[in-house]
Amino acid sequence: MKRTIVISDIHGCITEFNDLLDLAGYQPDQDQLIVIGDYVDRGLHSKEVVERLIQLAEQHNVIALRGNHDQRLIDLVRLGNHHVIQKFLMYGGKAAIKSYLGLDCPLDEIDVQTARTAASFIAEHYEHHISWLEQLPLYAEDSRHIYVHAGLNPSYSDWKEQPDEDFMYIKERFLQQPTVADKTVVFGHTRTFEIQGSADIWFGDGKIGIDGGCAYGQQLNALEIGSDGQYRTYKISAQ
Repeated sequence: MKRTIVISDIHGCITEFNDLLDLAGYQPDQDQLIVIGDYVDRGLHSKEVVERLIQLAEQHNVIALRGNHDQRLIDLVRLGNHHVIQKFLMYGGKAAIKSYLGLDCPLDEIDVQTARTAASFIAEHYEHHISWLEQLPLYAEDSRHIYVHAGLNPSYSDWKEQPDEDFMYIKERFLQQPTVADKTVVFGHTRTFEIQGSADIWFGDGKIGIDGGCAYGQQLNALEIGSDGQYRTYKISAQ
C-alpha cells in the first residue's frame, strides 16, 4: 500500500464522500482506505452511504469502524424500545428514517410510530446493512497510528480494555488529557470546529481529529498518510 486514506463522520453525505475519494485520487488496488464511523443520520443518504461502504469493504479491503450513530441504528432495529427510539430521533436519526423509507416529508413529521415502522422495514429489507454494521470493529491500528471513532479513555493504561462505549462516545476526557497510547490517535466524532474554530483537520499532541462536520453544512475531510509517513489533507465543502 502506498497510502492510507482516513475519512470519518460521513453521516449520509454520499455525494461529498464520492467527490472526496475522487479529489484524493483514491486507487483501491494501491491505497488503504479506513473509514472510522458514523455513516448514517443527519445527512440525506444514509442508506446509500452504507451500501457504498459495504461494496468498498467487500471488493477493496476497506477497513470500516463502528461509530455511535451506527450503533444507534443497530439498536433501533435490534431493540426498538421507547428509550432507544427517543434517542435515535433526538440525535439525527430522522434523516436516516427518511433515507431508508424513501419519504418526502419534513423531519418534524417523523415520530415514534414512523421510527417503529422504519425499524421493521429495515429489518425486513436491509438486514444485511445491520449485520454488516454490528460486526464492525471499534478500532484499528498500524505501526504508527490508532484509528478510532471517538477516542481513548485516559483512565485506562491499556486502552484496549476501555469500555466499548468509550470507543464510540468519549469526548472531553480524551481531548483534555494526554493520550495513553504510544501511537498517534486518529479520530472523528468531535467536530474539529469545536476544537479549533475551523472545520479543517486538527493536528494535536499525539491526536489528529478529522471530523469536518459535513452534515452540519461544513466539510468532509480526508487524511492521507503517505508511505513516507507524511500527512496531506483533502476537503470537500458540504453541498
